[in-house]
Amino acid sequence: MFLDLKNFLARGFSRHDGEKQALLVLSDGTSFPGRGFGASARRVGEAVFTTNMTGYEECLTDPSYAGQILTMTYPLIGNYGMSRDWCESGKMHVEGYVIRELCREPRHAKSGKSLQRRMDEEGVPGIWGLDTRAVVRKIRQSGVMPACIAVFDKGDGSAEKEEMLSLARALDYSKINFVEKVSVGKATSFGKGRKKIVLIDYGVKRGIVREMNKRGVEVVVVPWNASADDILAFSPKGIIACNGPGDPSMLTKQSDELRKLFHLPIFGICLGNQLLAQAAGAKCYKLKFGHRGGNHPVLDIRENKVHITTQNHGYAVDAKGLGKEWRVTHTNLTDGTVEGIAHNELPIFAVQYHPEANPGPCDSKYLFDRFAAMI
Repeated sequence: MFLDLKNFLARGFSRHDGEKQALLVLSDGTSFPGRGFGASARRVGEAVFTTNMTGYEECLTDPSYAGQILTMTYPLIGNYGMSRDWCESGKMHVEGYVIRELCREPRHAKSGKSLQRRMDEEGVPGIWGLDTRAVVRKIRQSGVMPACIAVFDKGDGSAEKEEMLSLARALDYSKINFVEKVSVGKATSFGKGRKKIVLIDYGVKRGIVREMNKRGVEVVVVPWNASADDILAFSPKGIIACNGPGDPSMLTKQSDELRKLFHLPIFGICLGNQLLAQAAGAKCYKLKFGHRGGNHPVLDIRENKVHITTQNHGYAVDAKGLGKEWRVTHTNLTDGTVEGIAHNELPIFAVQYHPEANPGPCDSKYLFDRFAAMI
């Protein structure tokens, strides 16, 4: 029996009664019409893409995606529904969601709600039925750029296209402190253990906290703007500088506070890696289209081993500014960018990728073992 692909796709994308229309407009004037799902709303954000094949719940609820309109390269999204157990924070942080095909009827024993319903409840607009390959090619060729996404109750949005373009062009992503928007408001403790660490919340994923709890470590999560004195008041055995959204150059004060904690073991993750690098004298720069996905090869220079990593960042460390007491420990095998640094004498190290590996792969969870052994 042969599959008639054309008819199969036609059935998969057939229009439902009352289906909304949607529009994605990039700041260079390119527009993509499609079908709407989630909330009837209009949002602006930086257009980015991820290559993850699974884990749309983790992506949508990752605070590092704050202020961004996310495109999935994998075509079928929503097929296993939504469960809060799979989420990396208490809410969705993306401004909008762009996918090829929407599954309206998910199947999974743990699924509580459909993707469409959850996005509607959280006010996140989505667009589907467009060629996401074309969106990704545009971002790869031109770089990440501001965009505007809208889902319409009536009409196709053609009359609003110029206004949406103006809104997209008015956005300056690098001038907004998204870390302030996603961080906790007060210190909160998670788990119990013989040892205690402080995690500075620049936009933490729950998986990082869970990995330390699994190793018998109590984690005190403090706000992004906690001072070194605030942190030391908890008498921690070590510090985690976690992931988060936005431009690290806006957080030079946080790098200064980290420098005051160099007498303690410190583990930096993603944005935490960049802030430690700034504390070490280096600067960061914006990548053309960032590293986002679960298939990035990274070389551990000391071990001469390659790990496949999960990543979500738009900036990278310029190694030229690192002080002589620091070294680069990991590099990206795709573009040669810095993926990890360490102090030559002090128990301080950091990686640019996500070792908690949600949604995967799990190659780098050993880094939590390394840090736990330091404290």
